[in-house]
Amino acid sequence: MSDQVKVLGSAGEFATATKSGTVLVDFFATWCRPCQMQLPILHEVAEQMAGKASVIKVDTEQFAQIAEQFEVSSIPTLVIFKDGKPVQRFVGLQQKDTLVKALS
Repeated sequence: MSDQVKVLGSAGEFATATKSGTVLVDFFATWCRPCQMQLPILHEVAEQMAGKASVIKVDTEQFAQIAEQFEVSSIPTLVIFKDGKPVQRFVGLQQKDTLVKALS
């Protein structure tokens, strides 16, 4: 598995991580089975997109304010940010090809 998928450690990290470039944000919960199924796919995406886009995970229970800010009501929700702005959203389990195409 890739070590390129970063797990958000503090609320302050979110703004820094998403402010420039292309970032895929995975809003998840540890108890969520589809979220667990999404994880290996995220690692593949992170490896393939290394240098072009980054991938971060946001635990919706630990960082509920961030999830609320981006109106996350179902998980997994994946949001692509470009230079700090959300530009595309996916709800539910997503395949690698779908995510790579959206990030390219």
